[in-house]
Amino acid sequence: MIFTVTVTNNTLNRNKTVTRPIAKMEETMSITRREFAGTALFGAGMAAAAPSILRAQSRPKVTFYYPIQVGGPLTQVIDGYIAKFKAENPSIDVEAVYAGNYIDTTTKALTAAKAGSPPTTAILLATDIYTLLDAEVIQPLDDFVKTDADQAWINGFMPAFLKSAQIKGKLWAAPFQRSTAVLYWNKKAFAESGLDPEKFPTTWDEMVAYGKAVTRKDASGRTTRWGVGIPGNVGSAQWLFGALVAQNGGTLFKEDGTATFLTDKKVVDALQFWIDLSKVHGVHPPGIQEWGTTPQDFLEGRIAMIWTTTGNLTNIKKNATFDFGVAPYPGKVAPASVLGGGNFYVFAKAPQADKEAAFKFIKFMTSDELLADWCIQTGYVAPRDGAWETAALKKYVADMPAATVARRQIASSVPEFSTYDNARTTAVLNTGIGAALTGQKTAEKALADAQAEIDRILRPFRR
Repeated sequence: MIFTVTVTNNTLNRNKTVTRPIAKMEETMSITRREFAGTALFGAGMAAAAPSILRAQSRPKVTFYYPIQVGGPLTQVIDGYIAKFKAENPSIDVEAVYAGNYIDTTTKALTAAKAGSPPTTAILLATDIYTLLDAEVIQPLDDFVKTDADQAWINGFMPAFLKSAQIKGKLWAAPFQRSTAVLYWNKKAFAESGLDPEKFPTTWDEMVAYGKAVTRKDASGRTTRWGVGIPGNVGSAQWLFGALVAQNGGTLFKEDGTATFLTDKKVVDALQFWIDLSKVHGVHPPGIQEWGTTPQDFLEGRIAMIWTTTGNLTNIKKNATFDFGVAPYPGKVAPASVLGGGNFYVFAKAPQADKEAAFKFIKFMTSDELLADWCIQTGYVAPRDGAWETAALKKYVADMPAATVARRQIASSVPEFSTYDNARTTAVLNTGIGAALTGQKTAEKALADAQAEIDRILRPFRR
């Protein structure tokens, strides 16, 4: 008896019809089972191998959040560095995300991390370290240090900048675009006012006297040029206030980030001096001088002396139509400035392969050669001594001696205001400073209120 049987060959994904005697029926079914079993094993093997194949085919990707904060075409510079890195490391993808200013970038990075999609790395303020640690979103760089070359790279950073990245015996960040605050002065305005254009103020009293000399009013009594401008808006007030406090021999916060000292007399007197520059001496614009407009106010001759970051040096150098100087800050008890700027952080929940790639990217971005170029392109302080020994930076310094002011000032600079829950405590401090500068509160009342609120915020961290 003859039966027609259809045998499916799954391996080849096609059917074939064969005619077999009934005696052969059992054999035929056995053949079909063997074919099916082999096909199933093949499919299972492919499924098991798929993740490995995908991993082999995938490329590490570094998602890099960068803050746009200082004037100038920084995005093009960063894009150029990334292109160079990718040319040297074609197996690694790097995506730059330009996320706004520092505050915006920190907020976006924390939000992404808490949502389970963190950046691989980000440049955030050095002062964000306590906030990032409390949120448990960053990973110490020590975890990626595996060779003597890795350790030598760490040892090459200046101790003053490395200190802000080290907490409880671990290194949590790599210094990149670091700065100190400096004084820029308009030499033409000084000369027109009978001052030595090469002599900058070294004390508070001298700054007031020079400020009075260069201040100008028109026939109606309107001030057309102010003596000095110190930015005091939210986002910058705490930074420059830290310098004023240090110049008066005081300190703003405890090194472990758990306390502030805003009611200390030296702190109150520093804020009062800032107020008096406008209210008493008439050399400072009334109210709050804006950070973002300060360089342009200087370039257009509306202010003869400004306090701002070294990160504005290149912008001012390119656009100034008059001779200008860059100087260390003055002081009352002693001259002092404040450290600032951003560090590279690695986010803990990013894929391991991506974090390893990010570490390689960070080392590239913080090499002596690249940091030297970054210093030249932006005015930021190269945080490695080796960068200052490169031929490129030596030539730049020879042509622009002012670039060395920030480096020389590091020894007399203090860390920027930084505590746990730093965004909230900084906002409270800045609100208090603003209330005092605008006359809503006295310096003493504004700082006492701020201290009380910050005590409440930091109480849980005083374990």
